[in-house]
Amino acid sequence: MREIRRKLGEIDAENFDSLAMEVFRWQAKMNPVYGNYLGYLGINPEKVNNPGEIPHLPVSAFRLHRVVSGKRPIERSFTSSSTTGSIPGRHFVADLSLYRESVLRTFRKCYGEPESYRIFPLLPSYLERKDASLVHMVNVLMEAGNQKEKNFYLHNFEKLARDLRKHERGKRKILLIGVTFALLRFAEKFPLDLSRAVVMETGGMKGRGRELTREEVHARLKSAFGVASVHSEYGMTEMLSQAYSKGEGLFEPAPTMKLSIRDIQDPFEQKEAGETGVIRIIDLANLYSCSFLETGDLGKIHADGRFEVLGRMDHSEVRGCNLMADF
Repeated sequence: MREIRRKLGEIDAENFDSLAMEVFRWQAKMNPVYGNYLGYLGINPEKVNNPGEIPHLPVSAFRLHRVVSGKRPIERSFTSSSTTGSIPGRHFVADLSLYRESVLRTFRKCYGEPESYRIFPLLPSYLERKDASLVHMVNVLMEAGNQKEKNFYLHNFEKLARDLRKHERGKRKILLIGVTFALLRFAEKFPLDLSRAVVMETGGMKGRGRELTREEVHARLKSAFGVASVHSEYGMTEMLSQAYSKGEGLFEPAPTMKLSIRDIQDPFEQKEAGETGVIRIIDLANLYSCSFLETGDLGKIHADGRFEVLGRMDHSEVRGCNLMADF
């Protein structure tokens, strides 16, 4: 296991598949939930020959079970948001340093050093929960960037507007990152010239109004803030890696991520580049939970490896989730 952990720090396109196979065989043995899922599917791990044949665990398993690989002590657990009456997902993290490495590696790949930015997080629905992984991720970036004032903004739009104006001509570039519904409300009440800033939405209306298309959201934010493009972050509680989009909804996956698309009706049929289906993700940063996830998001992969997220799949169509109740 130490050798696999070491290899994660050196991961690239050339060794990704071989490392994914090592992680798969280890998790098939050391993760009871994933092992049972493979058993229900009739899959013998020793007969899986390449990453394209690896079954992906529906993320709903994180709502119903303790998805843990190995016997390392749990350092932290993160809980997903949930609608009234639903069970939130919980991700038990046994190695926070691995999460930190993943966050910083991907951010540096896409944006450079965190210390080049002054980060303004507008995350009301996440700040109301002490165990939100997004808040932890942003904290990692601010700490790595030696940002002395780590202000998180809840509903205090006036203070956020004052602080943005105060720092708009500073040496550091501004990164305004926020949950979509809050950014839209802030944009409506405090339109500002943020043409030199990065404005990044994390997706979702979180039940705070009509779901808007990506084009509608980005058009409103571009108009209010004077930016040429709106950036996006794609992640979830059940993943320790992130993907970023610098515009047009085209996401660049983390070095620890690899995506595939499966047919909506047939879970065993894999789609080609450019075809729409259910997003499946290999996230090798999930070393001590499960690295092979079926997200429930609809999307498509482009020939250059970037991907789009087109919406949520109707849960009535998800195949395999009913098996979770029997574990």
